[in-house]
Amino acid sequence: MEQLVRQFRKERVGKVTSNKMEKSISVMVERKIKHPLYGKYVKKSNSFMAHDEKNECQIGDIVKIMETRPLSKNKRWRLIEILEKAK
Repeated sequence: MEQLVRQFRKERVGKVTSNKMEKSISVMVERKIKHPLYGKYVKKSNSFMAHDEKNECQIGDIVKIMETRPLSKNKRWRLIEILEKAK
């Protein structure tokens, strides 16, 4: 029997904006997009709900999240690691 190979999954780095939920965090990911007409770089941000199994994240932490199967209505990401703790 052949072993399945896991395809590339999206990863994002962002800042924790909320950890009030049990085993869940809200992560804001910012990116810079060049405006198609004017050429100015504009900040765009997306907010993702992520699964935090050990409830180890605090507000302000910089974290890396990975795409996964749907875990609930809004959660489709999970925490991989905490890159930087909040001060």
